[in-house]
Amino acid sequence: MNYTQAELVFIPTPGAGHLHSSVEAAKLIVQRDRHISIAMLILNLSPNSSMINDFVDSQTRLNPYPNRLTFLTLPPLSGNTASTFFHSISLYCPLVKLSVEERTQQPGSARLAGFILDMFCPAMMDVADEFNVPSYVYLTSGANMFSLWLHLQSLVHDQGVNLANELTDPYTEYYVPGFMNPVIRKVIPTEFLCDKEGVATLLMDHARRFRKCKGILINTFQELETFGIQALMDEVNKKNIPKIYPVGPILKFNDKGEGESIIRWLDDQPVSSVVFLCFGSKGCFSADQVKEVANGLEMSGYRFLWSLRNVSSDNDHEYLDDVPQGFLERTAERGKIIGWAPQISILAHPAVGGFVSHCGWNSILESLWFGVPIATWPLYAEQKANAFELVKELGLAVEIRIDYDQQDLKTSEAKNNIVAAEEVENVVEKLMNLDEERKNKVREMRDKGRKAVEEGGSSHKWLGCFIQDVVNIVA
Repeated sequence: MNYTQAELVFIPTPGAGHLHSSVEAAKLIVQRDRHISIAMLILNLSPNSSMINDFVDSQTRLNPYPNRLTFLTLPPLSGNTASTFFHSISLYCPLVKLSVEERTQQPGSARLAGFILDMFCPAMMDVADEFNVPSYVYLTSGANMFSLWLHLQSLVHDQGVNLANELTDPYTEYYVPGFMNPVIRKVIPTEFLCDKEGVATLLMDHARRFRKCKGILINTFQELETFGIQALMDEVNKKNIPKIYPVGPILKFNDKGEGESIIRWLDDQPVSSVVFLCFGSKGCFSADQVKEVANGLEMSGYRFLWSLRNVSSDNDHEYLDDVPQGFLERTAERGKIIGWAPQISILAHPAVGGFVSHCGWNSILESLWFGVPIATWPLYAEQKANAFELVKELGLAVEIRIDYDQQDLKTSEAKNNIVAAEEVENVVEKLMNLDEERKNKVREMRDKGRKAVEEGGSSHKWLGCFIQDVVNIVA
C-alpha cells in the first residue's frame, strides 16, 4: 500500500513504570510499520529526577530507530503553582502545542496522524483537537482496572453518587462490570474516593474524557483478562467507550548486564530456591514493618533476595539500620539485601521461585512472563485492585494482603496494619511450596502471554489493527 509517512505524538507520564512501558509500545509500533514515526514528548515535571533523565538519555543513545523514534524533553515549567503532579500535566499543553507546531512546520516533515496519550494525560486531547487529529489513550494498567475506573466515573457523573460519602464500609461488596466476583470497597484505589487536592475529581474527569477519544490501547492480553476484556468489548459495541486494543504484554527487557553482582549471587543458588521481594520504585515500609519482614524471612528458612529501598533518600543503606540486630550475619549464607533491583533479569533467573510483589501492573506482567508465582502485597494506587484480581479473579497468586495501603500507616491505627513476622513466614512457605495446579496455571499463562505477542497471536493482531487504523487516517 502506498500512503504518506504518518507521525504520532506520544506523551507518556514521566514516571518509571509509565515511561518505560510507553517507550516499548512506541518501539513496537515503529518496528511493525516503516511508514510510521513517533515523537516521544517527555514532560519535565521532575527536573531533579536523575533516573528519568538517565533513562531518556540511554534510550536516545541506543535508539534502534533514530530516524523514526525521536525523544524530545520539554523544558521545565516556569512558575508552576499546580497543587499536584496530575494538575501539573495540564499546564504543559501550551509547550506541547508549540513543540508539535515546530515539528510539523519542518521541511519534509511527516503528516501528523494523531496523539497517543498516557492515561494521566487526557488534558492533551485539547491540543490534538487544535491540530484536528485524533487522540488515543495508552493504559499502563489492566482491563479490569480500567472497567473499575469507568464504573466509578459513571456512578459520579451519570448517577450523581458521592463516592467518598456512599462507599464508606471497607468490606461492603459492589458489582463492577469486568469482575466475576463482587469487589470490596477496601481494594478500590484511595485516590478515586478521597478528593484530597481535587485528585479524585480530576481522575473522574479523565475517565469521562477517555470515552471521547479515538481508541484505547491497553497493556494486557485477551487470554489473561478474558472476562474483563469482553466486558469492555460489550461497552464498545454499545458505543459507551471507543475501540479498545489489548496489545500486551509490553515489557522492557533491556536491563541485561545490569546488577552483575546480584546475578552472580543468584547463579550460586539452586533452581527455584530464592524468594524475591521487591516493591516498586515508590515502595517503602516503616521501621517496624521492616523488622517484621526480616524476622519472617529468617524464620522461614528460605533463601531470599530482598530489594529494601529508601525512596526518600539516595542512600538505600539507611534501611539496613531497621533490620534486627545480627540479622545480616545470621542469614548471610542464604540471603541478600539489595537496593535498586534489575527486576527483569532477576525474574528471568532460574534460581527465583517466588515473587513477593507490590502488584504494580508492569511487575505482574513481568512475573507472569517468566512463570514466577506471586505473593500479593499492594502498597498504593491501583495495586490493591490488581492484587484482588490476581487472587480472587484469576487464581494466579497467593495473598499476603490484598487490601494493604501505605496511607493507612499514617493513621492512629498504624500498628493494626503491620504484617506480622508469622504472616510473612507462612506466606513465603506457601509461595515456595505452591501446589502443582497453581504452578501449572502460572506456567500456562506464561505461555499464553508469549504466544499473544507472536505473529498470529491475539495482541499481535490487535496492534496490527491499531496501526491500520492510524495509516488509514493519512492514506
